[in-house]
Amino acid sequence: MKVLLDTCTFIWLLTGEQPLSARVRSALATGEVYLSTVCAWEMALKCAKGQLRLPEPPERLIPAARARYGFASLPVDEESALHIVKLPPLHRDPFDRMLVSQAIVHGLTIATSDPAILRYPARTLW
Repeated sequence: MKVLLDTCTFIWLLTGEQPLSARVRSALATGEVYLSTVCAWEMALKCAKGQLRLPEPPERLIPAARARYGFASLPVDEESALHIVKLPPLHRDPFDRMLVSQAIVHGLTIATSDPAILRYPARTLW
């Protein structure tokens, strides 16, 4: 299974703040896992605004965690960016809308517990 991490899922993996489901843990251990640059962008912005506290600065933590867990980086591409206009307005968060768009365009399953994301026509896992 090809899995795209939601930002909260990635943060919870790093911090242990919330437990991940058994299905997500299994997919992370056995699947092909991607972390979007959208997640890195969102985390960096929230840290800069003081809305997110991490054990290390995001510019060190995120690449180190990706390497430690063997997650691939998924850049934002033009096709995914343009696909956003096809999504119904179910979620107001532009970061989550881009993750949904990337998942649909690239055939990925989003690891998320976000109820708004679950309403989109994308494969999800929790």
